[in-house]
Amino acid sequence: QVHLVESGGGLTQAGGSLRLSCAVSGRAFSEYVMAWFRQAPRKEREFVVAIRWSGGGTWYGNPAKGRFTISRDNAKNTVYLQMNRLKVEDTAVYYCAAGRGDSGLESHTMYDNWGQGTQVTVSS
Repeated sequence: QVHLVESGGGLTQAGGSLRLSCAVSGRAFSEYVMAWFRQAPRKEREFVVAIRWSGGGTWYGNPAKGRFTISRDNAKNTVYLQMNRLKVEDTAVYYCAAGRGDSGLESHTMYDNWGQGTQVTVSS
């Protein structure tokens, strides 16, 4: 079991930046793929980006390409999501997730550990 706690959400204007953090604890989380998903009101949960804890391989979803960067700090057991050039349509609750697998990384069904979410609101 892996425990995830997100932080760093908030309110910013369009064009601004935010950095989300996901503190990770638990057994053998180095074997996991870590991901960020987001869910806006009345919309389905959407894949943003993933990183393999061991090796650091990354997969970027369409919302993240060119604007967001995922990284991890092994010493702090934390995964980060740096979000730049934010748009109003980036407004959502952002969730950190952890799962084991080699395929289907963009599907929320691959992940069996979730954080509580952090709200990101981008104003025009």
